[in-house]
Amino acid sequence: MKWPAIFVLLSICSQAAAQDIEVSVFSATSKSAILRWTRVYGASSYKVIAAPQNSPGNPVGYAVFGPHTVMGTINSLSPNIMYTFTVAALDNAQEILNIGTIDSSSAPEVMDPLLTVKSKDSKTFIVSFSLKTGATSYIIRLQNPNRFIRENIVSSSPAEIESLDPYTEYSLGIMSVNSGGQSQPSSPVTAKTVLPPPQLSASSPSNNSITVSWAPVANAVQYSLSLYKFAWNTTIIKHNTSNTNWIVSGLDMGSVYVIKGFAWDPEGRQGEDSLYIDQMTRPAVPSIANVSMVMNNGLAGISVSWERDEGVFGSLQYHVMSDQNLTCNSTSSSCTLSPVGCGEVHTVRVSTSDEAGPSDPSGPVVFITFPCPPQSLAVVESTEGSCTLTWDTVTHVNSYTAFIKRGDGAEESCNTTSRSCTYNCTCGHTYLMSVMAFNQAGSSPEGQVLNYTTLPCCPEGVSISTVSTDTFEITWTVSRGAELYQTRAADSSEVILCNDTAPVCALSDLSCDSSYSVVVTPCNDISGCNRACKAHTQITAPCMPMNLMLTQRNSSCFSVSWTPNNRLANYTVTASGDDGTRTCNTDGNSCDITDLPCGANFEVSVIATSPAGLGLPSYSELLETGPCCPVDLTVDQVTQAMSNVSWSPAKGAHTFITSLTSTRGHARCHTMDSHCLMGCITCGTNYTVTMEAISHSGRRSNCSYEGFSSSACCPSGVRLYGMAHSSLRVHWRGAGSSHSYVTELVGSRNNYTCTASPWESSCDVPNIQCGDVYTVVVAPLSPEGSKVLFCAQRIYSVSCTGSNLGTVIYRGKRSVD
Repeated sequence: MKWPAIFVLLSICSQAAAQDIEVSVFSATSKSAILRWTRVYGASSYKVIAAPQNSPGNPVGYAVFGPHTVMGTINSLSPNIMYTFTVAALDNAQEILNIGTIDSSSAPEVMDPLLTVKSKDSKTFIVSFSLKTGATSYIIRLQNPNRFIRENIVSSSPAEIESLDPYTEYSLGIMSVNSGGQSQPSSPVTAKTVLPPPQLSASSPSNNSITVSWAPVANAVQYSLSLYKFAWNTTIIKHNTSNTNWIVSGLDMGSVYVIKGFAWDPEGRQGEDSLYIDQMTRPAVPSIANVSMVMNNGLAGISVSWERDEGVFGSLQYHVMSDQNLTCNSTSSSCTLSPVGCGEVHTVRVSTSDEAGPSDPSGPVVFITFPCPPQSLAVVESTEGSCTLTWDTVTHVNSYTAFIKRGDGAEESCNTTSRSCTYNCTCGHTYLMSVMAFNQAGSSPEGQVLNYTTLPCCPEGVSISTVSTDTFEITWTVSRGAELYQTRAADSSEVILCNDTAPVCALSDLSCDSSYSVVVTPCNDISGCNRACKAHTQITAPCMPMNLMLTQRNSSCFSVSWTPNNRLANYTVTASGDDGTRTCNTDGNSCDITDLPCGANFEVSVIATSPAGLGLPSYSELLETGPCCPVDLTVDQVTQAMSNVSWSPAKGAHTFITSLTSTRGHARCHTMDSHCLMGCITCGTNYTVTMEAISHSGRRSNCSYEGFSSSACCPSGVRLYGMAHSSLRVHWRGAGSSHSYVTELVGSRNNYTCTASPWESSCDVPNIQCGDVYTVVVAPLSPEGSKVLFCAQRIYSVSCTGSNLGTVIYRGKRSVD
């Protein structure tokens, strides 16, 4: 089939068939195009036809592909022509199943080789080429030695190709591009990029030199460098070297220099220029002018000043440093190192820096800061009224000044180069003390303030009085600085303490007859107690006498004794009672109380006295003297064998024992009465009369009285006989007695008596009247002539015989009334 017939057929079919095939241009060149289409079910082949749009009846290309192909190339195209591309799907009978078309242009024609390729820098080519009609852009294809291909799209000539590798040879071709695609590459040309620039870095090791260094540039055989001084238009120094560093000396200090350089490759080509770098030389070494102490906002610092160099370029930064790790920076001519402490030794240096770096440091200046305040302040009261203030040694000190301020406002100071100061201090005051140290830098800060209170003053006017036998009352005047008083009384065996805030103290329960050392010690909470106060000796009252014993020496004298329990004392024994007081004194341990009355009760005690005073009296003992003897005692004979003894009252006597004693026997009675009837008395006997007066407690007094003689015995056998001449004879037995007898006849009408001489035993009574009853008594007479009254009476009746006496009849007898 001829091409026109086929094209017509396809045209007809395309008008009738469904446009189900989708066609696209994958790529195009100036002479070919690669088409892509969609698969059609039942197709056994695909036919592709290319016809120019301006001459659709004249196809210029034809190609057939199998049923499984969906991409194919059609050739024989002309450059830069708009074509209609048709794809027909045919069945086994070569009938058209579906058709698809697309309009697309062929690529421009092949470019001429690049005209020029130059290195702009180590990573950029500048290329120039001839432009093609119809080309909308151009593709420059580069291939490096590793056959890596890279394409850059450019729009015109000349063009820059960037991001290349330095010192690398490239193969370069160019393709033109339009809407249809791109042309085939032109014939390649080769070109090589230049060496990259050295990466310069510079520093200024000193104030007149600069060191330039760089990393080696691969394939470089030599380097060229240029140095300019800033603001100058000419090169100062040019330098070629194969090394990678360059030291430039002899430069101006503190000046700015501009440096650039490039590398040379083995082909002798100059590499890319480096960027300009600036480098300043270091400034001159500053000179320290002054170092001193300053205070700023309460902080201490070291002010450092120096001579400023005004002839350098740019601004200078000054750096001050101390070997104590303090620094400060300044752009002026002074700077303060802060904070600094006391007693520090600083070695100060100053350096200056510019963009090049610091200069060498200045010569060192050693500076000592103000001294530290003295520590460990302590006070010792060396002697009374003298205190020594001491402190620890402080380094770097020329002198010290101690300030002492007393609580009442008095002040004093002391300048010294030692570490102690002695000042006047009085007891009971509070002192505020501080010490400042001085050196060339000034004075130390205010340091420790020692608050020291001296010991309180010893009390004055200490008075000790004995208020009782075991108690002292101590009084004194208030002492300065004392808040508490400790009163201490000590003897050989005990210590008695009393603590009080008042200037008076009572110490009780003291031992008697002891010598106490009494000290009043003033104390306060701050300084403690003043133990240097004077002791006062005081002796307590003597001890109470013990074990009192009473021994009767006689009826009016008692000996009083006791246990000696005092070292030196006088004793007074006192016996007190209703009969007054009796005393005796001694310095021993016994004393006699004399002149005690009978029948008296006394309370006896002993009290000791000494220079210390009067002790307690001993426990009392009761002393009872023997009862008094009755002053008057009378013995009356009641009968011949019985007497009645009576006596006057006797003081102190409770009972009486009265005794009548003779060689012929004795009689005794014990009674509470003042009389006693005693029997068994022998007539005509001399009796000794004694009495024991006994007190309630049984104390006895022996009383002796004048002897008692019982009356003569009454005669016995009295008979009455009638005689002549109206007389009666009275006869009795008892003749020969030395007593005289009296006879009494008592009748109703007449009474008659007669007396018989001693040794006679009868008596005649004349002229008796008869006819009467007579009571007849014959009784002996006492030596004093008194009649014994207790002789028995006999009754006789005398009858008459005529005018004469008649019969005498005995009628009986009776006792005396």
